[in-house]
Amino acid sequence: MVVLVVEDHEDLLDILTRLVEALGFTVIKANQGSEGVEKALKEKPHLILMDILMPGMDGREATRRIRSNPTTKDIPILAATVLNRESELDACIEAGCNGWLVKPFTLKQLQGKIQEFIPISNPTTH
Repeated sequence: MVVLVVEDHEDLLDILTRLVEALGFTVIKANQGSEGVEKALKEKPHLILMDILMPGMDGREATRRIRSNPTTKDIPILAATVLNRESELDACIEAGCNGWLVKPFTLKQLQGKIQEFIPISNPTTH
């Protein structure tokens, strides 16, 4: 199973990659919204973990573009964001995200949210 992680901060991209890999997934990385859209279209991951606040194309616009393509419209997308106001999180859902995780989040929170959309074969108990 493959997860696309879209995150513009390199350190956080590395941390998220390690967390997702610890849950047993193969990770594809993108460090900006437009690259995330390109990789989603090319790779067709099982799930996308999408940062929302990024320069250039933000996560909401990237999500809208992924949703507008027939080959990627059904891929679950989780917003991974520092935004925590209800209106901001609602805007993520309106853009097409299936759910969200507010940063910082734990491995257990990440695992629980991913499991809502795809099975985890080797759940970690940390």
